[in-house]
Amino acid sequence: MSFPSPSKFNTFTMFKLPSAWLTGVRVKSLSPESCSTTVKHKWINQNPFKSMFWAVQGMAAELATGALVIAHIQKSGKKISMLVANNNATFTKKATGRITFVCQDGEAIKEAIDKAVATGDGQTCWMKATGTNEDGVQVSEFNFEWTILLKKPR
Repeated sequence: MSFPSPSKFNTFTMFKLPSAWLTGVRVKSLSPESCSTTVKHKWINQNPFKSMFWAVQGMAAELATGALVIAHIQKSGKKISMLVANNNATFTKKATGRITFVCQDGEAIKEAIDKAVATGDGQTCWMKATGTNEDGVQVSEFNFEWTILLKKPR
């Protein structure tokens, strides 16, 4: 089974995560190792300080990690639940223009899924998404602790 295309994830986002889609969050690339998402600063996603609202950055960052989780779960062929248990973020510069979030933790989540399938035990995996502006300057970094659990047959 191949990985879903960015356009399939963007369609998914439109129907299942409409607030992310309306604010301009889009998957740009997806491979077994990494995912990148983008969002452009505009009126609908700005804060009173004329930069991107932190929660919009969080949606783009979470999608960069979550798309990898979803894709690896689909590739496993198993029924696995996923949920963010914890997260934290650091902001280092005003987010203006187009912000790109990249997560390169595909191998880590694949290993956690493989372990959950092999043992039947729930697993956790911390995944990082780093946001940079068009000049390549880091504006924020988000960390998400994903929990995964093999669903029991009914």
